[in-house]
Amino acid sequence: MTANNEIIFTLNNELKMPSIGLGVLFAKDDGEVEGAVISALKSGYRKIDTASAYQNERGVGSAIKESGIPREDIFLATKVWNTEQGYDKTLLAFEHSLKQLQTDYVDLYLIHWPVRSKYKDTYRAMEQIYSSGKARAIGVCNFSIEQLEDLMEHANIIPAINQVEMHPHLSQNELLKFTTTHKIQLEAWRPIMMGEVMDIPELIEIGEAHKKSPVQISLRWLIQRGVAVIPKSVTPQRIVQNFEIFGFELTNEEMAVIEGLNKNRHLGEDLSHIE
Repeated sequence: MTANNEIIFTLNNELKMPSIGLGVLFAKDDGEVEGAVISALKSGYRKIDTASAYQNERGVGSAIKESGIPREDIFLATKVWNTEQGYDKTLLAFEHSLKQLQTDYVDLYLIHWPVRSKYKDTYRAMEQIYSSGKARAIGVCNFSIEQLEDLMEHANIIPAINQVEMHPHLSQNELLKFTTTHKIQLEAWRPIMMGEVMDIPELIEIGEAHKKSPVQISLRWLIQRGVAVIPKSVTPQRIVQNFEIFGFELTNEEMAVIEGLNKNRHLGEDLSHIE
């Protein structure tokens, strides 16, 4: 743990990664994303998660520079988009992301969605990027168990991370079991269900017991399951509140109650059908 009791996860290549990061999906590259990133870094966050498709990498890079925090103290992740996939295209896309982010390396480079005809070649390019030292870890997003098995059968490096939709209505139990067995770190996007967790009675009740909000309870539940989280917000107050999840612990009974909320319910888009 860090000085503020934040939990740190160790990836399968021994790289240390903060358990919580700021997600910047939909944050505009017009000052909005810069403000969110600077607020997060001032609040104690040390991980920022962006993507080529978000079209805000330049703002993220500018904010990191403006923050005054040394680059090596920040865990920076970005992703290759579907139209950029394939061996050669991925290498070009990565260099473009570095330029936009105004850095000479990223801490984590991810495949955004499993484009079926291309993800193996894409990952082969990422292995080269990893070998060059320009990405300290590589991984995937939105991969099923079957897709992970297929990728690992053809890969030299086991993905460090699989970033997927996960929240109280989507526990992803089988995937969590599989990735734990293979030492692949799961990371949750949409962890607070776009705010819907605020209306779940069980989370409200557990929150009252800990003097925490349902949002904080949901994030804490995920981290106690061993899952990293990247809640997104551009509101400074919410960014701060999302980070205040380390001074308490959920009981086994409370964890079980939240586990029981699972409905296998997806809120996000599914682009994994792309050929």
